[in-house]
Amino acid sequence: MAEGMTLEEQAEVARDFLEGLLREYGLDGTVETRVIDEDTVEIAAMGADLGVLVGPRGSTLAAVQDVTRTVVQRKFPTRTDRILVDVAGYRERRAEALGRFSRQVAAEVIESGSARALEPMSPADRKVVHDTVNGIDGVVTRSEGEDPSRYIVIAPAG
Repeated sequence: MAEGMTLEEQAEVARDFLEGLLREYGLDGTVETRVIDEDTVEIAAMGADLGVLVGPRGSTLAAVQDVTRTVVQRKFPTRTDRILVDVAGYRERRAEALGRFSRQVAAEVIESGSARALEPMSPADRKVVHDTVNGIDGVVTRSEGEDPSRYIVIAPAG
């Protein structure tokens, strides 16, 4: 945990920022915080019509998360813990969809015996794919390329 500040204090700064962002955009929603573990907190905006804060494939949400982290880091410059931002349950829905897609591709790789490269994706999305596929016998994953064009290859094991 960051020196002299609690995860809850960091979460409060992040929540206040996200609430202000909703107000500035004229959006109706609530912001909740949830401690995930001793070093991670999630700040979640919930409400209708918040898609503008998610953007295409979560690109705006990634930017909102980066700006939120920057605001917290300016307030607590010595160190900040991990701050995740979600809007309207997007991250959970995205993880579920990526999990289904990853299982489907893994099955195709097992059946064909041929590796398959996926499109470039964010580090968070790559983690979901790695975690999903690594639980399936007969396939392995590896990341290739450099950000922002880093992608996963799902290949037959062995």
